[in-house]
Amino acid sequence: MQTSSSVSPKAAVAVKKATGRKKGAPAISASTRAGLLFPIGRVKANIRKRGYTKRVSPAAAVYQAAVLEYLNAEMIELAGKAAFDNKHKRIVPRDIALAIGNDKELTTLLKNVKVCGGGVVPNIHERLIPKKKEPKTTTGGKRHAK
Repeated sequence: MQTSSSVSPKAAVAVKKATGRKKGAPAISASTRAGLLFPIGRVKANIRKRGYTKRVSPAAAVYQAAVLEYLNAEMIELAGKAAFDNKHKRIVPRDIALAIGNDKELTTLLKNVKVCGGGVVPNIHERLIPKKKEPKTTTGGKRHAK
């Protein structure tokens, strides 16, 4: 015996919420749909909060989240290599500073950034390195082939 409030299974599948998904289906975030790990909703909220413009395209938040995720992955990869070279199992601020300092593009992008606890990247200018002198010949003169 069915009551008036129960809905047939076919009718339940056809009912959709205002979000465009079927009733009972789990919510899928914009980050999941775009295949990203960075939160697109939070990036979009930050763009709006900063007040760069009155209207913000949803694609702008996706693009910016993708760029931030790429830069983050690149920096962590280089810092992981620096940690491995220094025989560490964890990435410490020093490894991040070395990763930034040893990569040309990241150095250009983050030239005004100071990593707290990172120290300085070891660097000696080429002009300060003494030139190696060529060894003198012991005979003192030209050698003649016989």
